Amino acid sequence: MSSALTVLLALCGLYALLMAGTGLYAGAVLRAGSYPGAGGEYGSTLPDTLMALTGLLEIPILIATAAVFVTWFHRVHHNARILGQDAVTRSGAWAIGGWFVPFAFLRIPYKMAKEIWTASLQRGPDGAYRQVSTAPITAWWLVWITALLASRVYDTLRGRATDADGLAAAATAAAVHGVVLLAASVLAIRFVRGLTALQITKGAEGPYAAE
Repeated sequence: MSSALTVLLALCGLYALLMAGTGLYAGAVLRAGSYPGAGGEYGSTLPDTLMALTGLLEIPILIATAAVFVTWFHRVHHNARILGQDAVTRSGAWAIGGWFVPFAFLRIPYKMAKEIWTASLQRGPDGAYRQVSTAPITAWWLVWITALLASRVYDTLRGRATDADGLAAAATAAAVHGVVLLAASVLAIRFVRGLTALQITKGAEGPYAAE
């Protein structure tokens, strides 16, 4: 599961690169004044075509990645309840449902991820808790939230664009969204692989580290 998720997150990263490059190119062309204008010719230029094609790729890639990610998240939560139940405070239903509750999805999955991370840690040889940084979780979460906001800004600007300047602004927003989404994809891979490694180690070696 983690391998498939890593591949999908890598595809998200490649898509993000495409979006960033397309946005930069389209914005440059539009600001150079080579755009023929809106109205009947809208959508007939190369920048418009590239932006439209990029948009078509977004939905299947992101839906597939989200579906596998939530499934993986539920699985590692289940593992965490076995490996360190005392650190897990929510049921498995929240590992899925928490992503779909309005506004609460900005907080619940993050808190659950930190609990899963803690439950997946081995204790020291003397039984003491070992401190392992949760920075990979926090970094991924903050950048992912930023990517959501950047996507909303892009969608809003593109929906309101009626001339070359508006389309150029939307293209720039697309480029920014692409850069942030790329960073979120890389950080998500780091989080997924890191947490998976922790659970594999604890499952194979037991709750206490050898040294």
